[in-house]
Amino acid sequence: MYQFGVVPSFVERALQGTMPIAVAIVPIFTSMFLHASVWHVLANMWALWIFGDNIEDHLGHFRYLMLYLVSGVAAAVLHILFNQGSDVPTVGGKRSHRRSHGSLLSAVPFARVLTVVPFIFMFVWLPAWVVLVMVPGAVLKWSGNIDRTKRRSAGGVAFWAHVGGFIAGITLIKLFPARASGYSFQR
Repeated sequence: MYQFGVVPSFVERALQGTMPIAVAIVPIFTSMFLHASVWHVLANMWALWIFGDNIEDHLGHFRYLMLYLVSGVAAAVLHILFNQGSDVPTVGGKRSHRRSHGSLLSAVPFARVLTVVPFIFMFVWLPAWVVLVMVPGAVLKWSGNIDRTKRRSAGGVAFWAHVGGFIAGITLIKLFPARASGYSFQR
């Protein structure tokens, strides 16, 4: 986790010249593909399956990859800024998956998304904006509260990384042109 996860204090040390820059920069990319558990991988794959395929169809394979990587970097940078001095490594592609959420919300807020209603396990079709407004609220609730991000020794949900990925998705979908095939989000 410390070798391939983003550790904010490592970035600070690299910028001060007391640690090799590669030790701080390489994990910004590798951490997007490293997960803390099997459940972490499954949750990320589920989010990617639900939201990511629409954005990939809209942008095409290469632009989608660029969106994924740039959003992951943006998310890591925001996480580092809000967690300066922290020695806790951050891993996971969810911050990059939030870019799919932000991209979908920005491009087509009324696209229909098949969603499971928790606790009653019923599937319903909801507008994307409803699902995407509920997801950040759930992240806040499950992560405890925002002040957890202020503690330097506690693990948990990297709240600001999720926010960074979401904002990057909203922004980048406007900058990356849609592919020429004329794909439409409307089903």
